[in-house]
Formats: sequence, C-alpha cells, structure tokens
Amino acid sequence: MKNLLFLSFFLLSSLVWAQQPYSFEAAQKQAAAESKKILLVFSGSDWCGPCIKMDKNLWSQPDFQAYAAKALVFFKADFPRRKKNQLSSEQQKVNNQLAEIYNPEGYFPRVLLLDAQGSIIKQFTYDDRSPAAFIQALE
Repeated sequence: MKNLLFLSFFLLSSLVWAQQPYSFEAAQKQAAAESKKILLVFSGSDWCGPCIKMDKNLWSQPDFQAYAAKALVFFKADFPRRKKNQLSSEQQKVNNQLAEIYNPEGYFPRVLLLDAQGSIIKQFTYDDRSPAAFIQALE
C-alpha cells in the first residue's frame, strides 16, 4: 500500500511540475483557456531555506498538487546558484524578466496569485502554512 501511495504521489507531482509552461505568456494563455489563476513562485531552489521548505512542505504535497492541477497554472521562476542546477539561458531570461516586473526587490520566496492577464490578486510570504491553510488562503 505504501508503494502505491508513493507511486501515486510521484506521478501526480511529476504531472503538476511537468505541466509548467516554458514561457509566462504560455501560462497566461493556459490560465485564460482553462479559467484558472496563475500561481507565480519566485524561488532559490538550492540556496533559499524557506524556498526549500515550501517545496518540501507545500508544493510537493499531494493535497496542494491536486488542488493546483484543477485550479491553478503553476509557474516557478527559479534562481538557483549552484552551477549544476543552472537553468537554460532561455528560461533564465524568462525568469529575469518576470523578476523585473513582479519581484524587483528580490524577495525569496515570493508567491503571487495572478489572474490570466498578469494582475496581482494576492501576495504571500513564507509563513510555514499547511497545504490546507494555503489552499484556503488562495480561495
């Protein structure tokens, strides 16, 4: 049973992360077509302690991933520092452009709920919420 749960979790998490659009414009188009909101996350996946905790305790949790799959377009603008984790130059350019618009102060993590046009609906800071509490805050 544990193996089945783990496999289900792995497949669901792969599906949510694999569906992240390459460009923010693609995220906006997907959000508009599917009547979803965009969750834009600025993360330092290999150096930011709170970002790493959010990945582990929130974004990768089955409850959040199930909610995100039906209600959100998840777009993670990652800014890793380690050479082995560097993004493609194209993706880094996309993330840099988003940071200029939505995170000019350079806060990490920074989580924004946006409409399909890119207008900010809500902003979140790290506060170690449970997936259920975060989902409730999104609604």
